[in-house]
Amino acid sequence: MSSLVYLASLLFVLGCMALTDRRWKLFFWADPRRAAVVFAAGFTLFLAWDLVALHFELYERGRSEFMTGIEVAPDLPVEELFFVAFLPYLTMVLHGLGRRLLRVEEPS
Repeated sequence: MSSLVYLASLLFVLGCMALTDRRWKLFFWADPRRAAVVFAAGFTLFLAWDLVALHFELYERGRSEFMTGIEVAPDLPVEELFFVAFLPYLTMVLHGLGRRLLRVEEPS
């Protein structure tokens, strides 16, 4: 059971981020098509960064009893995919929040 703690935590924070996004329409709920493109670009960038770093052995997979042990590629745990998804989502939700608080107008 403890092997699911990290994955469950990542899913929980992603769910909280989605609820926040939905409530205040900050990213996906503001403009789903544009958000999907931006999210995919961010996800791809961070995943490529991870894969290049793993290829050059700049870091390696961590070992923890809180991780599932499932790898989607050598030294790339399944949890990393959800963490990599969290990074651009958090960034864009915060960007949407900042725009809302500063009341920045959308370009025409």
